[in-house]
Amino acid sequence: MSTKLRIMVPVKRVVDAAIRPRVNKAQTGIETQGVKYSINPFCDIAVEEALRLREGNKDLVESIHAVSVGGKKSQEVLRTALAKGVDTSTLVDVGEKEVETLSVAKVLAKLVEQQKSNFVLLGKQAIDSDANHTGQMLAGLLGWPQATNAAKIEISGDEVTVTREIDGGEEVVKAKLPMIVTTDLRLNEPRYASLPNIMKAKKKPLDTVTADSLGVDITPRVEILKVAEPPARGAGVTVETTDDFIAKIKEKGAL
Repeated sequence: MSTKLRIMVPVKRVVDAAIRPRVNKAQTGIETQGVKYSINPFCDIAVEEALRLREGNKDLVESIHAVSVGGKKSQEVLRTALAKGVDTSTLVDVGEKEVETLSVAKVLAKLVEQQKSNFVLLGKQAIDSDANHTGQMLAGLLGWPQATNAAKIEISGDEVTVTREIDGGEEVVKAKLPMIVTTDLRLNEPRYASLPNIMKAKKKPLDTVTADSLGVDITPRVEILKVAEPPARGAGVTVETTDDFIAKIKEKGAL
């Protein structure tokens, strides 16, 4: 008997992937003033995959719910997900606070319980922090199986088969629902939201809650002391022979 999927897709608002981040003058983080923001690319892939699972088998997916943890401006990425075809959404409004990964995972665990989700599909990482932790932590909190870096997802009954990218090739893993899957770049190519659907998305459900109302303490445990640009890379040197190469790396103390 086939299990209906109640999919949750967490999405994050990040500095647009086409923009090169710059450190702010106070060296407390990246410059955010006058910078374009958009949906995290890996989150966008997760939204696309949820929609494709439903389009491939309409009897397979019962609902798709998007969640974002951020300030009020994070409604933008939720509206984008709704315009693409997601059914409902929730904003966990934390104001301008930077929320650490474990706190995000705890918030998502509470929402999974509320939404009665049985399949969480999320990007493997956000391009701002590059942590690649949230899916794994969420699986640990829920006690669910997980498959990370998914390049292909197949579902049969209550069994999920994931082809995941690893160093030097691919690995195929299987597990039964409920399950956490994180998405990699080669899983799909996200669609664009059409203007009519963007207009329709304004009428779709977007609930707002707080971390406090979910009973989650988001007090940070890590203090960022300073953010700086990486040192400029020096010019390369051309060598004629292997002996010259060995001499150069010895000179640099690398051998």
